[in-house]
Amino acid sequence: MGIGDLCILIANIHAISKSAGKPVVVLAQRSTAATSILSRDPFIKEVVELDKKGFFNILKKIKPYKFDQSYIYSDSIRLYLIAKMAGIKNIFHYKFFSKKRKNFFKTAKEFTEKILDIKIDSQSKIYCDKNDIDNAKRKYNITSATKNYIIAPSASGPTKRWSISNFIKLLEELNKNHLGKYFIAAGPNDENLVKELLDSSIGKNCISLSKNNISEIMPIIAACSYNISNDTGFAHISSGLGLKCVVLFMDSPPLAYGVYSKNISVIVPDGETIESTGHNTRGKISFDEVLKKSLELIS
Repeated sequence: MGIGDLCILIANIHAISKSAGKPVVVLAQRSTAATSILSRDPFIKEVVELDKKGFFNILKKIKPYKFDQSYIYSDSIRLYLIAKMAGIKNIFHYKFFSKKRKNFFKTAKEFTEKILDIKIDSQSKIYCDKNDIDNAKRKYNITSATKNYIIAPSASGPTKRWSISNFIKLLEELNKNHLGKYFIAAGPNDENLVKELLDSSIGKNCISLSKNNISEIMPIIAACSYNISNDTGFAHISSGLGLKCVVLFMDSPPLAYGVYSKNISVIVPDGETIESTGHNTRGKISFDEVLKKSLELIS
């Protein structure tokens, strides 16, 4: 459904491509930003955007490809029927009505490993053009003279967001130890959060990316070294591009969305564990814990 979901699945997609001995076609909803995220991926032949609705529109889109196999990372009967009606002979899919309360990353990994009969390294890798990264470094003067961060203060809901005042205080503290440049990754609907950061005492060190699209933001992320964010799509893109990440899980399960990547350092609410934190935890994460983890990140 979202960017984070796609990023977690990339390792599985690469495994399928390697097993097939050729690049594969990825079918994904527009909300995953797959067209941008996978544009430089040597294991991807093409991305086909699917409409959330429109059974026959999707069927019409994929039937001309005459696919031999499909791997459906869902328990959706609808997607299975579309694949069947498109003439695909080998359709691999989750057991119907099985996905509820399942671990997203673990379920996908076990599904792919069983079909391909191999072990998969769950660490996803996102590819970005070196020239685009070099251009981003020149344009934004990204050099070793500063610590360069991606900061993602937004999230899919208010219960998943660490307060913007905490982010401001954190950046002020980090800047005391090491001069920092902070790229604020947020969407057009998050302008109020971005404005608070830009209007703060640390605002002169911040650059907003809220008016940039994903294709423009990716080289900037790749040019940086660190990410500090809520559990949001920008955290998963940063991880896939090799940044060291501190990710705050206040109201989402790190077992499903954090532990898949060695690049992600998970922080959970006070009194919770990685195992106990999940949807509707709605916990509070202490400032001191985030500062400590962030300083460890850049040490």
